[in-house]
Amino acid sequence: MTDLVLATRNRHKGEELAALLGDLPIRIRTLADFPHAPEVVEDGTTCEANAIKKATEIARATGLPAVADDTGLEVDALDGRPGVYAARYAGEQATYADNCRKLLQELSGVPRKQRTARFLTVAALAGPDGTVRVTQGALDGVITEQPRGGEGFGYDPVFFVPALGRTLAELSPAEKNAISHRAAAFRKMKEILRGL
Repeated sequence: MTDLVLATRNRHKGEELAALLGDLPIRIRTLADFPHAPEVVEDGTTCEANAIKKATEIARATGLPAVADDTGLEVDALDGRPGVYAARYAGEQATYADNCRKLLQELSGVPRKQRTARFLTVAALAGPDGTVRVTQGALDGVITEQPRGGEGFGYDPVFFVPALGRTLAELSPAEKNAISHRAAAFRKMKEILRGL
């Protein structure tokens, strides 16, 4: 394998994935290289279903192996919500700030000890022949009462990592990539890619 397509149009996620996979002896391509690639509708009820669908459709459209991921945020006090709907929690056109604001509103008055949460990322690698391989990673934390930090994206400003004493948005990209849920899933995916 010499080329791999990142099946995302999210610039932040694309940069993070390129950094995580950048030391592999392959050329990383993005959907910007394939303007004809379809917009994949993430209508699965699990992160795994969405990741597989994105990777499979992009591999089929480009004729190249494609990797995709989907991440959910499970908050214990909210019975696992927003879960797979994390990216559109405050609505289809919601911004990162909108989603964080809704999450904090729903947790208003919930004590810190009960604000436990975890990120779950599922990564899928699909070949143009329809083969699929899946990995996953998780990161446990606590939802803060106020956003903190200016790095990262999504829920990073409200996701506190107790072992580090900081939110994900207070970490440098290199620090985040060393411990994140996405990094854990893609460390495993890198081993699969190396084997190919």
